[in-house]
Amino acid sequence: ADGGGGPALSAAPGRAQVFTTVVDTFLEKLVAAGSYQRFVNCYRCFYKLQPQLTRSIYDQFISQLQASIKEEIQEVKNEGNLEGLFSSLDKIVEEAKDRKEPAWRPSGIPEEDVRSTMVPYFLKHRSYLRRVLREKEEENRKVAESVLMGRDRIAELQQLIQARQQAWQ
Repeated sequence: ADGGGGPALSAAPGRAQVFTTVVDTFLEKLVAAGSYQRFVNCYRCFYKLQPQLTRSIYDQFISQLQASIKEEIQEVKNEGNLEGLFSSLDKIVEEAKDRKEPAWRPSGIPEEDVRSTMVPYFLKHRSYLRRVLREKEEENRKVAESVLMGRDRIAELQQLIQARQQAWQ
């Protein structure tokens, strides 16, 4: 499985290329497992009568088996959009190399997963709301002071009006 994969790994092949290499290696090992000698052992009587025909049948069988497997794998790759998914995964891995914080992983317990995700968000939101509340309370305090000063001014003006009214009368 590693034959020829050593130098390619230093060039950082994409996942699609690695997948294709794995499939090709699988096919090679499958053909090796179904060697001509094993085929002959299964059909010994036929081989003794027609050795050339047996070889021809074996060659056709192996080539059709390889073609069929390659076609089936290509169909799976097309249906599952594996090429696109592999390239997306390669991009995600490449982008993740620059990240400092570890990626989120589910624990398998939904309550803990939700809590671990939502608690930091809610804590940030709570601190934001507290800051906004302090700002609004300060604003309300200033408005209340100005209202009280306005009332005091109105009371002073009413007293001044009454004093002038009495003085005029």
